[in-house]
Amino acid sequence: MIARKLRLRRSTDFEIVRKRGRSVSGALVVLAYRPNGLEHNRYGFAVGRRVGKAVRRNRVKRWLREVVRRLHPQLRQGYDLVLIARGRLAEPSVSYHQVAGCVHELVRRAGLIETTSIAQEKPPVSRPGGHH
Repeated sequence: MIARKLRLRRSTDFEIVRKRGRSVSGALVVLAYRPNGLEHNRYGFAVGRRVGKAVRRNRVKRWLREVVRRLHPQLRQGYDLVLIARGRLAEPSVSYHQVAGCVHELVRRAGLIETTSIAQEKPPVSRPGGHH
């Protein structure tokens, strides 16, 4: 679970990051980020209706929160990050591992990874017959 102090909740905070920050986009997710002047990162998640009905949107939000939970220790601190789900996430064939890979790539491209130990934190490869 992401601690309360690490969350963006006000729509104005989301707007500021989107309008005044920088962004990098991938096939599944857009990452908007901006320095926040704090000693820690704060995270926000935007999953619109184009991603699907409530069940699908909630699943995507859980996936994004889990990716961030795992990535947080490796990220440079002092930023507000907003992860925006793209419409392609509505496709049933999209998996958690694809989303995790996309987010990893975006934070790398944004220069927000603190260490070069990203190879350790790559999502595990799903095995045939598994429930991934």
